[in-house]
Amino acid sequence: MSRWSGRWAAGWVTAPRAPDRAAIEHLLGRAVAALEPLAGGDISGIWLVTPVDGERVVAKAGDTARAEAEMLAALTAAGGPAPAVLAVSDTLLLIEHVPNDGRLAGPAWEALAAALAPIHAATGAAYGWHRDHRFGPVAIENGEAADWPAFWADRRLRCHLPHIPPALAGRIERLAEGLGDRLPARPPASLLHGDLWGGNVLVDGKRIGGLIDPACYHGDREVDVAMLTLFDRPPPRFLDAMALDPGWRDRLPVYRLWPLLVHLRLFGAGYAGAVDAELDRLRV
Repeated sequence: MSRWSGRWAAGWVTAPRAPDRAAIEHLLGRAVAALEPLAGGDISGIWLVTPVDGERVVAKAGDTARAEAEMLAALTAAGGPAPAVLAVSDTLLLIEHVPNDGRLAGPAWEALAAALAPIHAATGAAYGWHRDHRFGPVAIENGEAADWPAFWADRRLRCHLPHIPPALAGRIERLAEGLGDRLPARPPASLLHGDLWGGNVLVDGKRIGGLIDPACYHGDREVDVAMLTLFDRPPPRFLDAMALDPGWRDRLPVYRLWPLLVHLRLFGAGYAGAVDAELDRLRV
Protein backbone atom coordinates (compact mmCIF):
# COMPACT_ATOMS: atom_id res chain seq x y z
CA MET A 1 0.00 0.00 0.00
CA SER A 2 1.51 3.29 -1.08
CA ARG A 3 0.59 6.88 -1.52
CA TRP A 4 2.16 8.74 -4.43
CA SER A 5 5.30 6.58 -4.65
CA GLY A 6 7.09 7.65 -1.49
CA ARG A 7 8.81 10.95 -2.23
CA TRP A 8 8.75 13.24 0.82
CA ALA A 9 11.88 15.33 0.81
CA ALA A 10 11.15 17.91 -1.89
CA GLY A 11 7.56 18.74 -1.03
CA TRP A 12 5.02 19.18 1.72
CA VAL A 13 4.54 15.59 2.81
CA THR A 14 6.00 14.33 6.10
CA ALA A 15 6.21 10.78 7.39
CA PRO A 16 2.97 9.79 9.17
CA ARG A 17 2.94 8.81 12.83
CA ALA A 18 1.78 5.44 14.07
CA PRO A 19 -1.80 5.30 15.38
CA ASP A 20 -2.48 4.74 19.04
CA ARG A 21 -2.56 1.01 19.74
CA ALA A 22 -5.35 1.57 22.24
CA ALA A 23 -7.43 3.28 19.54
CA ILE A 24 -6.99 0.29 17.25
CA GLU A 25 -7.91 -2.13 20.02
CA HIS A 26 -11.00 -0.12 20.88
CA LEU A 27 -12.17 -0.02 17.26
CA LEU A 28 -11.26 -3.65 16.58
CA GLY A 29 -12.70 -4.94 19.85
CA ARG A 30 -9.68 -7.18 20.41
CA ALA A 31 -6.25 -6.93 21.97
CA VAL A 32 -3.36 -6.33 19.58
CA ALA A 33 -0.27 -8.52 19.77
CA ALA A 34 1.81 -6.71 17.12
CA LEU A 35 1.69 -3.52 15.07
CA GLU A 36 4.13 -3.02 12.21
CA PRO A 37 4.30 -0.42 9.44
CA LEU A 38 3.64 -1.45 5.86
CA ALA A 39 5.58 -0.07 2.89
CA GLY A 40 4.25 3.21 1.52
CA GLY A 41 1.78 5.25 3.49
CA ASP A 42 3.35 8.58 2.47
CA ILE A 43 0.28 10.63 3.39
CA SER A 44 -1.79 8.30 5.55
CA GLY A 45 0.15 5.85 7.68
CA ILE A 46 -0.61 2.15 7.09
CA TRP A 47 0.07 -0.66 9.56
CA LEU A 48 -0.37 -4.41 9.68
CA VAL A 49 -2.22 -5.34 12.86
CA THR A 50 -1.88 -8.80 14.39
CA PRO A 51 -4.55 -9.38 17.04
CA VAL A 52 -3.99 -11.69 19.97
CA ASP A 53 -6.65 -13.89 18.40
CA GLY A 54 -8.12 -13.83 14.92
CA GLU A 55 -6.85 -12.85 11.48
CA ARG A 56 -4.56 -9.93 10.74
CA VAL A 57 -6.07 -6.64 9.58
CA VAL A 58 -4.75 -3.43 8.08
CA ALA A 59 -5.06 -0.09 9.88
CA LYS A 60 -4.90 3.21 8.02
CA ALA A 61 -4.72 6.46 9.95
CA GLY A 62 -5.94 9.80 8.63
CA ASP A 63 -8.86 12.19 8.82
CA THR A 64 -10.31 10.99 5.50
CA ALA A 65 -11.00 7.54 6.99
CA ARG A 66 -14.78 7.71 6.71
CA ALA A 67 -14.65 9.02 3.15
CA GLU A 68 -12.32 6.20 2.11
CA ALA A 69 -14.51 3.60 3.80
CA GLU A 70 -17.43 4.90 1.77
CA MET A 71 -15.41 4.68 -1.45
CA LEU A 72 -14.26 1.12 -0.76
CA ALA A 73 -17.90 0.21 -0.20
CA ALA A 74 -18.83 1.85 -3.52
CA LEU A 75 -16.23 -0.22 -5.38
CA THR A 76 -17.52 -3.39 -3.73
CA ALA A 77 -21.15 -2.51 -4.43
CA ALA A 78 -20.29 -2.07 -8.10
CA GLY A 79 -18.85 -5.57 -8.23
CA GLY A 80 -15.17 -4.66 -8.04
CA PRO A 81 -12.57 -6.19 -5.74
CA ALA A 82 -11.85 -4.14 -2.63
CA PRO A 83 -10.89 -5.03 0.95
CA ALA A 84 -13.83 -5.28 3.31
CA VAL A 85 -14.20 -2.41 5.75
CA LEU A 86 -14.14 -3.89 9.25
CA ALA A 87 -14.47 -0.71 11.32
CA VAL A 88 -14.01 3.01 10.89
CA SER A 89 -13.79 6.16 13.01
CA ASP A 90 -13.13 9.77 12.13
CA THR A 91 -9.36 9.14 12.03
CA LEU A 92 -8.86 5.39 11.68
CA LEU A 93 -9.86 2.81 9.07
CA LEU A 94 -9.59 -0.94 9.62
CA ILE A 95 -9.83 -3.18 6.56
CA GLU A 96 -9.25 -6.85 5.88
CA HIS A 97 -5.73 -7.94 5.05
CA VAL A 98 -5.59 -9.05 1.40
CA PRO A 99 -2.73 -11.22 0.08
CA ASN A 100 -0.46 -9.36 -2.32
CA ASP A 101 2.61 -10.62 -4.16
CA GLY A 102 3.29 -7.12 -5.50
CA ARG A 103 3.54 -7.96 -9.19
CA LEU A 104 1.15 -6.42 -11.69
CA ALA A 105 2.43 -8.46 -14.61
CA GLY A 106 1.44 -11.18 -17.07
CA PRO A 107 -2.16 -12.41 -16.73
CA ALA A 108 -2.77 -9.99 -13.87
CA TRP A 109 -3.19 -7.21 -16.44
CA GLU A 110 -6.12 -9.02 -18.08
CA ALA A 111 -7.52 -9.69 -14.61
CA LEU A 112 -7.31 -5.96 -13.85
CA ALA A 113 -9.23 -5.10 -17.03
CA ALA A 114 -11.93 -7.58 -15.99
CA ALA A 115 -12.01 -6.14 -12.45
CA LEU A 116 -12.45 -2.60 -13.75
CA ALA A 117 -15.32 -3.49 -16.11
CA PRO A 118 -18.12 -3.62 -13.49
CA ILE A 119 -16.75 -0.59 -11.67
CA HIS A 120 -16.76 1.54 -14.81
CA ALA A 121 -20.19 0.18 -15.76
CA ALA A 122 -21.60 1.71 -12.56
CA THR A 123 -22.53 5.21 -13.68
CA GLY A 124 -23.70 8.34 -11.90
CA ALA A 125 -26.12 11.06 -12.87
CA ALA A 126 -23.36 13.71 -13.02
CA TYR A 127 -19.60 14.05 -13.06
CA GLY A 128 -17.96 14.35 -9.66
CA TRP A 129 -18.86 13.05 -6.21
CA HIS A 130 -21.16 14.09 -3.40
CA ARG A 131 -18.25 15.25 -1.25
CA ASP A 132 -14.78 16.70 -1.76
CA HIS A 133 -11.71 14.69 -0.85
CA ARG A 134 -8.00 15.40 -0.48
CA PHE A 135 -4.50 14.04 -0.70
CA GLY A 136 -2.84 15.45 2.39
CA PRO A 137 -2.87 19.26 2.00
CA VAL A 138 -4.08 19.12 -1.62
CA ALA A 139 -7.85 19.40 -2.00
CA ILE A 140 -9.72 17.25 -4.51
CA GLU A 141 -12.69 19.32 -5.62
CA ASN A 142 -15.57 17.04 -6.59
CA GLY A 143 -18.50 19.41 -7.03
CA GLU A 144 -20.84 17.73 -9.49
CA ALA A 145 -21.25 19.02 -13.04
CA ALA A 146 -23.21 18.01 -16.15
CA ASP A 147 -20.44 18.95 -18.60
CA TRP A 148 -17.31 16.79 -18.52
CA PRO A 149 -14.79 19.23 -20.10
CA ALA A 150 -15.97 21.94 -17.71
CA PHE A 151 -15.59 19.58 -14.75
CA TRP A 152 -12.04 18.65 -15.78
CA ALA A 153 -11.07 22.24 -16.52
CA ASP A 154 -12.32 23.63 -13.21
CA ARG A 155 -12.01 20.76 -10.73
CA ARG A 156 -8.83 19.12 -12.01
CA LEU A 157 -6.78 21.85 -13.75
CA ARG A 158 -7.70 25.41 -12.78
CA CYS A 159 -7.86 24.46 -9.09
CA HIS A 160 -4.05 24.22 -9.12
CA LEU A 161 -3.33 27.58 -10.74
CA PRO A 162 -2.79 29.57 -7.50
CA HIS A 163 -0.27 26.97 -6.31
CA ILE A 164 2.07 26.54 -9.28
CA PRO A 165 4.59 28.80 -11.08
CA PRO A 166 2.95 31.54 -13.21
CA ALA A 167 4.43 30.36 -16.52
CA LEU A 168 3.11 26.86 -15.96
CA ALA A 169 -0.22 28.23 -14.75
CA GLY A 170 -0.56 30.18 -18.01
CA ARG A 171 -0.13 27.04 -20.08
CA ILE A 172 -2.64 25.13 -17.93
CA GLU A 173 -5.17 27.95 -18.33
CA ARG A 174 -4.77 27.91 -22.13
CA LEU A 175 -5.39 24.17 -22.13
CA ALA A 176 -8.43 24.53 -19.85
CA GLU A 177 -9.96 27.14 -22.15
CA GLY A 178 -9.90 24.72 -25.10
CA LEU A 179 -10.87 21.45 -23.42
CA GLY A 180 -14.21 21.40 -25.21
CA ASP A 181 -12.29 20.60 -28.39
CA ARG A 182 -10.22 17.85 -26.78
CA LEU A 183 -12.57 15.92 -24.48
CA PRO A 184 -15.99 14.38 -25.09
CA ALA A 185 -18.78 16.55 -23.72
CA ARG A 186 -20.77 13.73 -22.12
CA PRO A 187 -18.93 10.42 -21.81
CA PRO A 188 -20.57 7.85 -19.50
CA ALA A 189 -20.12 9.07 -15.91
CA SER A 190 -18.32 5.91 -14.82
CA LEU A 191 -17.41 5.19 -11.24
CA LEU A 192 -13.65 5.76 -11.09
CA HIS A 193 -11.11 4.43 -8.65
CA GLY A 194 -9.50 7.84 -9.01
CA ASP A 195 -5.96 6.95 -7.91
CA LEU A 196 -5.29 3.85 -9.97
CA TRP A 197 -1.60 3.04 -10.18
CA GLY A 198 0.20 -0.25 -9.63
CA GLY A 199 0.84 0.38 -5.94
CA ASN A 200 -2.90 0.50 -5.33
CA VAL A 201 -3.58 -2.82 -7.07
CA LEU A 202 -3.17 -5.88 -4.84
CA VAL A 203 -2.23 -8.91 -6.92
CA ASP A 204 -2.66 -12.45 -5.62
CA GLY A 205 -1.09 -14.76 -8.15
CA LYS A 206 -2.95 -14.25 -11.43
CA ARG A 207 -5.95 -12.55 -9.83
CA ILE A 208 -6.64 -9.09 -8.47
CA GLY A 209 -7.03 -9.42 -4.72
CA GLY A 210 -8.20 -5.87 -4.19
CA LEU A 211 -8.05 -2.23 -5.21
CA ILE A 212 -7.01 0.06 -2.36
CA ASP A 213 -6.60 3.77 -1.55
CA PRO A 214 -9.48 4.96 -3.75
CA ALA A 215 -10.30 8.58 -4.50
CA CYS A 216 -13.61 7.85 -6.16
CA TYR A 217 -15.77 10.08 -8.31
CA HIS A 218 -17.74 9.74 -11.56
CA GLY A 219 -16.09 10.61 -14.86
CA ASP A 220 -14.56 9.36 -18.08
CA ARG A 221 -13.15 5.86 -17.49
CA GLU A 222 -10.09 6.82 -19.52
CA VAL A 223 -8.94 8.71 -16.42
CA ASP A 224 -8.18 5.44 -14.62
CA VAL A 225 -6.25 4.17 -17.64
CA ALA A 226 -4.25 7.39 -17.83
CA MET A 227 -3.28 7.05 -14.17
CA LEU A 228 -1.96 3.56 -14.84
CA THR A 229 0.35 4.88 -17.56
CA LEU A 230 2.18 7.25 -15.19
CA PHE A 231 4.24 4.76 -13.18
CA ASP A 232 3.32 1.47 -14.86
CA ARG A 233 3.51 0.09 -18.39
CA PRO A 234 0.14 -1.43 -19.29
CA PRO A 235 0.68 -3.95 -22.11
CA PRO A 236 -1.30 -3.78 -25.36
CA ARG A 237 -3.47 -6.71 -24.28
CA PHE A 238 -4.72 -4.71 -21.28
CA LEU A 239 -5.48 -1.67 -23.43
CA ASP A 240 -7.23 -3.85 -26.00
CA ALA A 241 -9.32 -5.47 -23.26
CA MET A 242 -10.40 -2.03 -22.05
CA ALA A 243 -11.96 -1.34 -25.50
CA LEU A 244 -11.45 2.41 -25.25
CA ASP A 245 -13.09 4.91 -27.57
CA PRO A 246 -11.24 6.16 -30.67
CA GLY A 247 -8.81 8.97 -29.92
CA TRP A 248 -8.09 7.81 -26.37
CA ARG A 249 -4.33 8.11 -26.80
CA ASP A 250 -4.68 11.80 -27.61
CA ARG A 251 -6.63 12.36 -24.39
CA LEU A 252 -4.22 10.58 -22.05
CA PRO A 253 -1.91 13.60 -21.58
CA VAL A 254 -4.90 15.73 -20.55
CA TYR A 255 -5.85 13.21 -17.91
CA ARG A 256 -2.29 12.58 -16.72
CA LEU A 257 -1.85 16.27 -15.94
CA TRP A 258 -4.06 16.15 -12.88
CA PRO A 259 -2.03 13.58 -10.89
CA LEU A 260 1.18 15.22 -12.06
CA LEU A 261 0.01 18.60 -10.77
CA VAL A 262 -0.89 16.95 -7.45
CA HIS A 263 2.59 15.43 -7.36
CA LEU A 264 4.10 18.83 -8.10
CA ARG A 265 2.31 20.38 -5.14
CA LEU A 266 2.99 17.50 -2.76
CA PHE A 267 6.53 16.54 -3.65
CA GLY A 268 8.09 19.62 -5.20
CA ALA A 269 9.56 21.04 -8.38
CA GLY A 270 10.96 17.71 -9.56
CA TYR A 271 7.60 17.09 -11.22
CA ALA A 272 7.52 20.37 -13.16
CA GLY A 273 9.35 18.77 -16.08
CA ALA A 274 6.78 16.00 -16.34
CA VAL A 275 3.97 18.58 -16.40
CA ASP A 276 5.79 20.52 -19.12
CA ALA A 277 6.27 17.33 -21.13
CA GLU A 278 2.55 16.55 -21.15
CA LEU A 279 1.74 20.12 -22.20
CA ASP A 280 4.32 19.82 -24.98
CA ARG A 281 2.57 16.65 -26.18
CA LEU A 282 -0.65 18.61 -26.28
CA ARG A 283 1.09 21.50 -28.08
CA VAL A 284 -0.04 24.05 -25.53
